[in-house]
Amino acid sequence: MTAKFNLNLLARINRELGADFDLATFSHQAFYNRERQRIEMHLASRVRQQVSVCGRGIEFRAGETIHTENSYKFTVESFGALARGSGWTPVAAWTDADGYFSVQALRAAK
Repeated sequence: MTAKFNLNLLARINRELGADFDLATFSHQAFYNRERQRIEMHLASRVRQQVSVCGRGIEFRAGETIHTENSYKFTVESFGALARGSGWTPVAAWTDADGYFSVQALRAAK
């Protein structure tokens, strides 16, 4: 499903900006960037090609990617630190049994 969602970006660019991306020449790639603690989504060109967007030609080498999305991963503690640094006070956190997901209650700092 994520691959279809990601490739839909090119379809929208075609439709809304008059581009001519051939979706079949791009593939979805996702990987975890440990250093930045995020999952990155990319669309990789399968071939060397030129695409037109808004009347401008854009060259892609085979394997060259378009970085389309970041999905950051936080621990309860690291999210709390981020919240405090943004003017919020963590009040409570609820997690699933494995600690993979959380819902966090925050209050605006005074």
